[in-house]
Amino acid sequence: QVQLVESGGGSVQTGGSLKLSCAVSGPISSRSCMVWFRQAPGKEREGVAAFYGGPGRDSGSTYYADSVKGRFTVSPNNAPNTLYLQMNNLKPDDTALYYCAADRKSPWACGWLKNDFAYWGQGTQVTVAS
Repeated sequence: QVQLVESGGGSVQTGGSLKLSCAVSGPISSRSCMVWFRQAPGKEREGVAAFYGGPGRDSGSTYYADSVKGRFTVSPNNAPNTLYLQMNNLKPDDTALYYCAADRKSPWACGWLKNDFAYWGQGTQVTVAS
């Protein structure tokens, strides 16, 4: 059973930065793909950044939604088992509840940022004031 716990959310002004953390535990084989999703009130859940840590030449690959490219960076830290999301130049449209998710996926499926993951954290709120 994979468990995920997010932290690091908060309130910032437009142009500010935040770094989210996702502490993960459980079988490594069940979490080859880890993704940060977000959901704003009244909107569908959106995948924003993914990290593929499974085997093969694509191990270490990252994927981003167009809306966050160049501003967000996803990176792992294996000791401790944590996935980070560095968010820079934040905008009011980035305001949402941010979730960390994990599942066993191919690198191609990981990059689709599709909302069909088996394991989810409880979320951490990010609010960007204009």
